[in-house]
Amino acid sequence: MAKIPKRERLTIAIDGPSGAGKSTVSRSLARRLGYIYIDTGAMYRSLALRVQERGISPEDELALNPLALSLHIHFVTEGEQTRVFCEREDITEAIRTPEISRLASSISKQKGVREALVQMQREMGKEGGVVLEGRDIGTVVFPDADVKFYLDAESNERIRRRYDEMVEKGVKVDFKETQEELLQRDHNDTHRIHSPLKRGTDAVFIDSTHRSVEEVVEEMVRIIKERIKS
Repeated sequence: MAKIPKRERLTIAIDGPSGAGKSTVSRSLARRLGYIYIDTGAMYRSLALRVQERGISPEDELALNPLALSLHIHFVTEGEQTRVFCEREDITEAIRTPEISRLASSISKQKGVREALVQMQREMGKEGGVVLEGRDIGTVVFPDADVKFYLDAESNERIRRRYDEMVEKGVKVDFKETQEELLQRDHNDTHRIHSPLKRGTDAVFIDSTHRSVEEVVEEMVRIIKERIKS
């Protein structure tokens, strides 16, 4: 399985709702291409963790904005896993709790927060050779990305995946609560004023409901190669 030539340092955007498989697919695609993987959702979670630690209200823009601007986040790939560091602290596990997920959804509505993190994301990906995943990558962060994908799945499948993910990590969760939280996250993401989740008109739609990670990645690689040739 040949990699994309290194001279083609593309910017690849992958958007979609929670539970669609963006993180796993994006990580696998980046590894396949020899690219850097950037999980923009983890950046909002990182900020949420700091907000929680400081007892800041998710509505307090005067406190949120400077905190967002001061964050130093970087990613380290170890095999098939990507570790998230904030101010040199490994917070990979700490940001994957239901509480942090809810808080991240709340603070992501704030315009100042989004502006600060979008600028950080653009700086990380400006040289190309990156796979960025999130909810507004192809529409806001990198509207001129070389290749854009919108990854989705049926809501029941997304709920099941999120529940299984939490259980596998040893987090005590209730299936009904997981369902309610994911549907609420969908509503928040699609109805927020600033950078709502939506499929870009030029994004390739992929339904992952009945497909494996490998199948989705293979289709993406095929599409990327076609774009390079055209």
